[in-house]
Amino acid sequence: MRGNVVSEQAEPKFQSWGHYPLLQADLVPLHWMTDFPLAAPPANAMLPVGLGRSYGDCCLLDHGTLLNTRGMTRLLDFNAETGLLRCEAGVSLAEILDFAVPRGWFLPVTPGTKYVTVGGAIANDIHGKNHHAAGTFGRHTPRFELVRSDGTRMVCSATENPEWYRATIAGLGLTGLITWAEVELRSIVSRKIDYKGIKFNGIEEFLAISRASSHIEYTVSWIDCVSQGSSFARGIFMQGTHSMAPDKLSPSGQPRLAVPMNMPAAVLNRFTVGAFNALYYHKQLSRIRTALVDYETFFFPLDSVLHWNRIYGRDGLLQFQCVLPDNGDARGMTQILRTITASGLASFLAVIKVFGDVPSPGMMSFPRPGITLALDFPIRRDVSFALLDRLAEITLEHGGCMYPAKDARMTPHQFQTFYPQWQHFAAFIDPGFSSAFWQRVTAHV
Repeated sequence: MRGNVVSEQAEPKFQSWGHYPLLQADLVPLHWMTDFPLAAPPANAMLPVGLGRSYGDCCLLDHGTLLNTRGMTRLLDFNAETGLLRCEAGVSLAEILDFAVPRGWFLPVTPGTKYVTVGGAIANDIHGKNHHAAGTFGRHTPRFELVRSDGTRMVCSATENPEWYRATIAGLGLTGLITWAEVELRSIVSRKIDYKGIKFNGIEEFLAISRASSHIEYTVSWIDCVSQGSSFARGIFMQGTHSMAPDKLSPSGQPRLAVPMNMPAAVLNRFTVGAFNALYYHKQLSRIRTALVDYETFFFPLDSVLHWNRIYGRDGLLQFQCVLPDNGDARGMTQILRTITASGLASFLAVIKVFGDVPSPGMMSFPRPGITLALDFPIRRDVSFALLDRLAEITLEHGGCMYPAKDARMTPHQFQTFYPQWQHFAAFIDPGFSSAFWQRVTAHV
C-alpha cells in the first residue's frame, strides 16, 4: 500500500532503520546454522533479518515470521595467506573488521555503515565507495550455503548451483536462508587512509572531477541539497586510498556517543539543515585538502553515533537512492536535485557518486553504470511521500533505477520497469518466504 498515514500502532518487535512502515511480525532467533529449517514451521511466511539497516520494508513482513540471524556469529575458517574468511551469515561487518584489521586484512567492499550482517550484505548486494574499482559485495563472496524451507541445502557458487548463486546475491533474502558464506578480504598495512577533499560547484564540475579520479580506489561526494542560487549542488568530492606506510593495526573502539531518544520533529527543518550544510561546506577552508585519516572516519562517520536515525523524530525517515545513466549530461540528476530543493524538505545526509561498469553476479543487483544519489528525508505527512513519489517518476523518466534496500515507496510498475528480470528471479523464491517489499512491488500480478 502507498497510503500516506504514519502508523500509530504499538511498537513492533523488529523495525527497519527508517522506522517506516511499522509492521507486526513474530521474531524467531537463530543461534546456529543447523537451527533452520524450524522444527515447527510457521503457518505464515518467513524472512531472514539481521541488524535492520535496510531503510524501508525489504526486511519487514507484516504478520509473518522474521528469522533473526544475529545469533549466528561464528567465524568458521580463515586462510591467513589468501584472506579468505568463512563465517556464519549473522556476523556483522564490524565483527569482521575487529578480527581482520589486526591481522592485516580489510573488507573488499563496505557501505557507509559497518553494522550490517554478511547475510544482509549478500541479500542486498551492497556497494561502497570503490564500486567503480571493485564492484559489489557479491563479487567477493565466492561460495555460500543456502537452506530452503523444505530442508534442502545447497552450496552455491559460480560453478556449483550457479543460478541459485545469481538469484541469492541481491535476492533480498527471498530465496532461502544463507547459513554461511565465504568473503574474500584484501590486505592492508595501516588503518590510515590517504584522503583528499575537493570542493565543487554544480553537477558538471562533480562529473569532471569524478572522471579525473577514476583511477583512485575510493571516491564519494557529499552534496548540498538545500542551498539554491549560486550554491546549488555544491559539495565536497572525497577520495582515498589505503596508506602504504606501515602502521599499528589495532582494533576499533566502541562508539561513545548515542542519540538517547527520538528528537522533536521540528529539529530538522530547512533552516537548521541549511546552516549545517553551510558549516560543513565551509569548514574546508581551501578548495583542496589532503590528510591522513583513520578508516573509521573515512568509511563510517555516522557509526560514531549510535541510533543516529532518532534525530529524524518519532515518525522516522525515508531514504531515496537512484542511479541515472551518465549520458554525457546531467539533466536528469539536475532535475532531481532541483525538485528536492524546491520541496523545502531538508536533507543533510546526501551522497552522490559515479558507479562503474564492473558487473555483479547478482541477478537483481542494483548498481549499474551511471550517477547515483542517496539521501534521507524526515517523514512529514503532507510533503515527504509526494516528494519521494515524484523522485521515483523522474528516475523512471530518465531510464534510471532505484535501490530496494533504501525504498518504501516504489510502485509495482516502477519496480517491474527498473527490474525487467523480476519474473525470472521470482522462480527462485522459496515458497515459504516473502517480504513486505516483495508483496508491495508485485501487487496485482
